[in-house]
Amino acid sequence: MLSAPERKVLKARAHKLEPVVIVGAKGLTAEVVKEIDAALKAHELIKVRAPTLDRGARDQAVEEILAKTNSQLVQQVGKVFVIYRKNDEAR
Repeated sequence: MLSAPERKVLKARAHKLEPVVIVGAKGLTAEVVKEIDAALKAHELIKVRAPTLDRGARDQAVEEILAKTNSQLVQQVGKVFVIYRKNDEAR
């Protein structure tokens, strides 16, 4: 679980990022989850955009992503969410 100060630092780092993965019309597929996992391994902190999902589907997709990638939600603003997973190898 991220502490409030950690979350604040991560939000600041994420501000300048562009979404690296976009959840398309087919929703959250295994390929999308695999891409998110690879992006987290490479970058630790990523933005994901889900422009075609309604609010309920988006919330469900976020929970599924977090569970399948063992990551943490930093922030969700509308259709964009910021996800973090510590990667000791990246440092």
